[in-house]
Amino acid sequence: MSLTSAAVMLFLVMDPLGNLPLFLVALKNVPRERHRRIILRELCIALGFLLLFLFAGGPLLRLLGLSEPALGIAGGIILMLIALRMVFPSAEASLHETSSGEPFIVPLAIPYVAGPSALATVLLMMSRDPERWPVWTLAVCCAWAACVPFFLLSSRLRDLLGERGLTAVERLMGLILITLAVEMLMNGIRQFLAQAHLAT
Repeated sequence: MSLTSAAVMLFLVMDPLGNLPLFLVALKNVPRERHRRIILRELCIALGFLLLFLFAGGPLLRLLGLSEPALGIAGGIILMLIALRMVFPSAEASLHETSSGEPFIVPLAIPYVAGPSALATVLLMMSRDPERWPVWTLAVCCAWAACVPFFLLSSRLRDLLGERGLTAVERLMGLILITLAVEMLMNGIRQFLAQAHLAT
């Protein structure tokens, strides 16, 4: 996986356009002049969690004795579930969380930006090619930086695209993410079959 493909995949997984309405709802009880500062703080916290999982997730998985094929299949399943929720949204599958007052870490940083699918993706990238950690670190930072303007301009983007426009873009991103999830699943299954063949 190249730097560009990794960054694009992470950007789709973070789903900034799909999370715009969730950000706006979570900040509705906060004075508008504080929105920018809060969003930047929460985005920095989310980046910290992503980098933490990038570097600490692999050793934790090895400590638990989890194999790379199992991680690949699990990551593909998680991505598939997230992508299906993007394409076929429902009230039951929503990540929306109500918060009173100013949000801190939850729900903006986690799970809206650094959600389970994003954390699983960075963990999978590092576990597959740990020697390419500079590439993965740069991919995480690039995807995060691409998300920043979407969240900072959340109110303007909602006014520009409207609810239907945001929904259409989110579903398009979900369709692309489904393809990436299938590819991840296929790679995990292929690795499992190769290991089983070698074992026999």
